[in-house]
Amino acid sequence: MDSSARSGGGGTGGYTSTRVWMVAGVAIAGAIVFVEAARRRRRWLRDRSEVPPDFGAFCYRFEIAPAPQPPPPAARQLLSGLTFAASDNFEIEGYVAGFGNPDWKRTHKAATRTAVPVTMLQKQGGTYVGSTVMDELGFGVSGGNLHNGTPINPASPSLFPGGSCSGSAVAVSAQLVDFALGTDTTGDVRIPACFCGVLCFKSSHGVVSTLGTIANSQSLDTIGWFARDPSVLHRVGDVLLPAATGGLTQTRQLFFADDCFQLLKVPNEKTVNVIENAIQTLPGYQPPKHINIGEYISSHVPSLKDFCEPTVEMLEGMSALKALSTVMLLLQRYEFKTNHEDWVNTVKPKLGLDTSTRVLQAVNSKSDNIKSLYIVRNELRAALKNLLKDTGILVLPTTAGYPLKRNARQRLSPGFEDRMSAFVGIATLSGCCQAVIPLGSHNDHPISLSLLAAHGSDKFLLRNVLYMFSSIKEQVVLASKLVTAPVINRDADFGAAELLKEKGNSAFKGRKWSKAVEFYSDAIKLNGTNATYYSNRAAAYLELGRYKQAEADCEQALLLDKKNVKAYLRRGIAREAVLNHQEALQVTGGVEPSSKQPV
Repeated sequence: MDSSARSGGGGTGGYTSTRVWMVAGVAIAGAIVFVEAARRRRRWLRDRSEVPPDFGAFCYRFEIAPAPQPPPPAARQLLSGLTFAASDNFEIEGYVAGFGNPDWKRTHKAATRTAVPVTMLQKQGGTYVGSTVMDELGFGVSGGNLHNGTPINPASPSLFPGGSCSGSAVAVSAQLVDFALGTDTTGDVRIPACFCGVLCFKSSHGVVSTLGTIANSQSLDTIGWFARDPSVLHRVGDVLLPAATGGLTQTRQLFFADDCFQLLKVPNEKTVNVIENAIQTLPGYQPPKHINIGEYISSHVPSLKDFCEPTVEMLEGMSALKALSTVMLLLQRYEFKTNHEDWVNTVKPKLGLDTSTRVLQAVNSKSDNIKSLYIVRNELRAALKNLLKDTGILVLPTTAGYPLKRNARQRLSPGFEDRMSAFVGIATLSGCCQAVIPLGSHNDHPISLSLLAAHGSDKFLLRNVLYMFSSIKEQVVLASKLVTAPVINRDADFGAAELLKEKGNSAFKGRKWSKAVEFYSDAIKLNGTNATYYSNRAAAYLELGRYKQAEADCEQALLLDKKNVKAYLRRGIAREAVLNHQEALQVTGGVEPSSKQPV
């Protein structure tokens, strides 16, 4: 230091200044290099740990031994030797359930009791091994978590696992546990089951106790579980479900939701045909029926019309399914606000972007039309009970598309989220039970179908899954060997069909009946499940005096929608005209009267 001082005093200040700048420059460069090295090291570590040993499924791992096996002559415990986990909103005595958020965990005390479903499973020999990652506060469909990270999807590591109960689905798919629990509010077990390629079961609302779980929306929350083996899925149901909720009885009837499958970008050979071929080899099933579930709901849930937003781009049936999604989300927001508004406003928790948006929507929501939401729910449950009765099963896609890639910068598109919510909304809002069955993959993405039964028919549905599963897997293998045609863009077809219908309506109003028939016919080629197209073409046929064609179109419209009033009226007009025409032929001795001759 003395040397430096002497040099400075010797009039070499410029040299000293230069040296200082050089040192500073080296320091800055060193800092840049250090930051870059740290960044590369983080990336290297991230790449090395891309698939951690537990796939990132668990937020806490600890083991709780099951109840001891009672001595003979007691039966063997149903779940003896099986391990299971539960999502982070199931309370475990002595631990704090985190609800997917550290601020929640920080502001709540340890549970004094274990959640009822966990206790029931332990009593039957199940060994609890930990709590699994979930989307914060039970919101979200991706399966990501700002604080705990996003579990790795074992079926497709490059894709999101789906949420909110992502960790439970991943733990089962990665064979870390034999089964796992989650709660399903708006698809929280069904969506990750679909994305991770595992079985799952969503119980009917209120059938399995939710006591000891943290509520998101109590009118929608249900208990669900994941498994790889249908027999394990069934055994868990035997433990959790009441004994008197039904089983395999007389002949069963499957209903395929054709309008939903038309939105699925997967060939029918890998979906609908798999189920149809599977039941052909099994006794006890009637020939399947194909329906437009959106139009059925539209005509049987009258209160839903207040929530429909029909547009040129959206068909009547899809408008009804979108309205179901709207009602479901409004009800969820209202009840979440009732449950947690004070906590949100007091704690102001740190939340991920998607969760924060949903929480703000809930906290800022209004309660003007709450009664109408519950009315829609009750009407929908009654409508599905009327359709399915005690032995019917509705077959539909679990979701309408694929999950995003983990490294994708874009978020889920609104259209994708709408269709995904619409499909899960049928069982969510009605409270019906639903099972998800994996069907292999298409274009490297897991695909699945869902089976839905009436509220309270849980054991009936579970036993059908167990009964059908082997045949379904055989058909999946056969379907995987088929060369399938590329799937067309059905979203575009639906929009084009609706535009053609509007052109037909304009031609009809302009009294261009033949042109209207052409437009309606083109719309039917693109979408043959819309009753309105047939009914409208029948009206044009009536104007042209083509009564047989009009009657046939009305018959087809009524097959698709039994509540289509206009089809009934036009069919009556066509039949009356045909009868008068036959009487006229008798009067004229069989000579065809011209249009100018009085009939």
